[in-house]
Amino acid sequence: MSNAEPIPVTLVTEPGHMLALDAETALLRLAANSGHGHADGSTCVACATRTDVRALLFDMLEEVKLGRRPAFSRVVVDASALPDPSVVVEALTGKLPALALRDHSVARRFYLAGAA
Repeated sequence: MSNAEPIPVTLVTEPGHMLALDAETALLRLAANSGHGHADGSTCVACATRTDVRALLFDMLEEVKLGRRPAFSRVVVDASALPDPSVVVEALTGKLPALALRDHSVARRFYLAGAA
């Protein structure tokens, strides 16, 4: 994983349409907003942290730097459990405002290569 090369991200939005993974591909599964007492789609700080794709991608880069995970050159994001995966597309295409240094780091390192 070179610091200079952008990393393609493929987004999976349909249940059951998972792509084949290889040793160079990291999988990131985004959980639905459910499981602790509120309806799906409700605003919840705990659920938001589990679906903040920019924060999660940044954390993956940091884990590689620290030797806690193998390097990767591609990412598949499984957003099929989310009620509205368009927020993931907006985060990866720069349509959501960058609020933190991690958001800018992710924008420089990752790009949305496609959806399945």
